Amino acid sequence: MTSTPIRWGFLSTAGIARKNWQALLFSGTGTVSAVASRDQAKAAGFIADCQREAAFPTTPRPLGSYEELLADPDIQAVYIPLPTGLRKEWVIRAAQAGKHVLCEKPCALDASDLAEMIEACRQANVQFMDGVMFMHTKRLQAIRQVLDSGELGTLRRLHSQFSFNAPADFLAGNIRMSSHLEPQGCLGDLGWYTIRMTLWALGYLMPERVSGRILAAQGRPDSPDAVPMEFSAELFFPGGLTASFSNSFRTEHQQIFMASGTAGYLKLEDFVLPFFGSETSFTVTKSSFEVDGCRFNMAPGRRQISCAEYSNNHPTAQETNLFRTFNALVAGGQPDPHWPEISWKTQKVMDACLASARDQGACVSLV
Repeated sequence: MTSTPIRWGFLSTAGIARKNWQALLFSGTGTVSAVASRDQAKAAGFIADCQREAAFPTTPRPLGSYEELLADPDIQAVYIPLPTGLRKEWVIRAAQAGKHVLCEKPCALDASDLAEMIEACRQANVQFMDGVMFMHTKRLQAIRQVLDSGELGTLRRLHSQFSFNAPADFLAGNIRMSSHLEPQGCLGDLGWYTIRMTLWALGYLMPERVSGRILAAQGRPDSPDAVPMEFSAELFFPGGLTASFSNSFRTEHQQIFMASGTAGYLKLEDFVLPFFGSETSFTVTKSSFEVDGCRFNMAPGRRQISCAEYSNNHPTAQETNLFRTFNALVAGGQPDPHWPEISWKTQKVMDACLASARDQGACVSLV
């Protein structure tokens, strides 16, 4: 726990900021001091809405420009959920203003831009972290124990899938359908999670090469180009281990992760946004096949492992733990290079997958 709450500024009123507002309140270690928008009235309305549901003791100030927020000496950290096409400028400006940075994903248009953003934070001695909430769930610790125990045997294959069926208004007007604002489309919005989960499971081992495919593409009416609507990729790691992932704005909610080995497999069906409840869980399956004369029996051998933590909007939820972790790093005065490093690795793999897809699936080397 930090003795004095870390003072945050929100750089935009994006929808996801509402969840993070409450997470900061529940963290007990941070407070929202100001919210900036190009329209001060919009910032004031956002604050009023959030205060009605999750009230900080002191009402945050509405500001009419991003520049005003970054110039405020009271602000220690900024949350940046701006469109990807705008993030590089404002992350660098935040760092140069001495603000710690929590950046939504995908962090940048490409790994080169992200490298500049991370370097700006390093030079300013401020923390950089992306907003992947599942990195801060207790469930990951339990999964790590299984993966490291050898219970699954030798890992051979990983698969992850994250999708939702976008409604008509999303297709017509959402920023994720604009190649100017979110050019990676579903790969950036959803693939960041599938790639991150794969890398995390393998201790951030990088693939040797990747092959990607854009299976469907579309853009909103004012988009200069189409963006990926459905995407799949294969990742090839040292020692013959492989992984695949798929993302889509065209199929209903799916968020599956599987790690398959020579002795069994582990599965989550809600790895990004845990199913609603007071526990998170996953299954480990070690099926057995028995032949006895004419009887061919497959026994499931499945067990469920549960962790006592709420799925969302609670002091024990993953988004609250994200802010506790971040606030502790700010209070400690020593940025942790692990967080920007894994963001850069995620971006690097995503870039390679997209480059492959734009070259008809040709393999792209990362070594």
